[in-house]
Amino acid sequence: MSNKERISSIAKLDPQISTLIGAEQLRQQEKIILIPSESLTPPAVREALGSVFNSVYAEGYPRAAMRKSSPSSLAKLDQQLACYRRYADWRFYKGTEFADLVESLAGRRAAQCFATPDHPAERIYANVQPLSGAAANLAIYEAFVDPGDTVMGMALTEGGHLTHGSEFNITGKRYRIVSYSASPQTGKLDYSQIMQLAKKHRPRLIIGGFTSYPWQADWPEFRQIADEVGAIFLADIAHTAGMIAAGVYPNPIGYADVVTLTTHKTLCGPRGAVILSTDPGIAALVDSAIFPGEQGGPHVNKFAAIAVALATAQTPEFKDLQRQIVKNASYLAEALQEEGLTLAYGGTNTHLLLVDLRTLVNDTGFVMMGEIASRILDLVGIVCNKNTIPGDQRGRRAWNPPRNPVGHTAGNGEARNGDPRANHRQGANLNPSILLSGTQRRVIPRKASAVYS
Repeated sequence: MSNKERISSIAKLDPQISTLIGAEQLRQQEKIILIPSESLTPPAVREALGSVFNSVYAEGYPRAAMRKSSPSSLAKLDQQLACYRRYADWRFYKGTEFADLVESLAGRRAAQCFATPDHPAERIYANVQPLSGAAANLAIYEAFVDPGDTVMGMALTEGGHLTHGSEFNITGKRYRIVSYSASPQTGKLDYSQIMQLAKKHRPRLIIGGFTSYPWQADWPEFRQIADEVGAIFLADIAHTAGMIAAGVYPNPIGYADVVTLTTHKTLCGPRGAVILSTDPGIAALVDSAIFPGEQGGPHVNKFAAIAVALATAQTPEFKDLQRQIVKNASYLAEALQEEGLTLAYGGTNTHLLLVDLRTLVNDTGFVMMGEIASRILDLVGIVCNKNTIPGDQRGRRAWNPPRNPVGHTAGNGEARNGDPRANHRQGANLNPSILLSGTQRRVIPRKASAVYS
């Protein structure tokens, strides 16, 4: 059934929902969406997500041998079905022969996407059952640390995630959290300072990875710090997984003890998550933490959609897209700085960037804030999000115009329509003009170092 036919079918049953789906589709087509945790999902992924696998209940896991089988072996349907009938599995339900195959295939494709010369796919264990990045991270806590243990991660206000120990999250309430942050002088991580912090507090778990920090991570440095204090090293690559699969961001496989990632951000897949490791003992602990430790029956339709997304992620077109995403962020950062705006953290070499709105002040002394800026930009068709930035005690003054998903929908095809630099320069000129309109306002220059002091 085509997307048009499916919407038509919904219209007959529930016209109100059909109207909302159509309105959302139009919004995505007509607006420039610059939110780093979103991507415009390909039709094939959405088709798999809405498939008959939605009707299957499959608590447990496929047989270990099947989960380690190559995609080519999993394609031998008669052989796999014979094994299914002959051997016991780890499911609590029957009728899962095809669910087993689709889950195993999603896991093997995940291993292929993040394999390295030193760690081929055959040596990578994948769990594709986590319902989200937060669920994946919480499973790692469950597997490796006890309540009250010390955990180190990047502070939420500095670019970390809620599950990296925010006081508002269960992780900040259940564990002793030690947070690291970017250097006030450079806007980048100072790994020597993180090492000192680790030596002082001796965390059981160290989390590397970020949600709104625009610089690449140094995985070998994190590995050295973890080894120094005997900690488990978790690499949270929720935002950067697509770029890693394309080879435009460092791969943590071989450095991290365990890796968590989401499938709906730069991977352009369905909402879900994957946990990777190269150690069978760690993989077993992760499996138990996910089921039965944290979740019940998994979403089999999501496995199918993840498998499609990960097949797409291995194509030349996907790799070209990820390379262009990083270039676009760099172009936009350069153009915004030319317009007199200050970038939080001093710049970017990834898919996202943040603008310090404290440089936008009107004649009455009013300082632009993220909530107001994001609403103004949304009114003119530019969708972004507010975000905390280093040194901002009010925590409301940052807007976050990150990854530009080029070539997915109308309006986001700058890479195909003329010079990307020219297009991003034009957009950069537009943004401050919009925010400064209405009343006489001025841009107050700031040196990068002053932003973090």
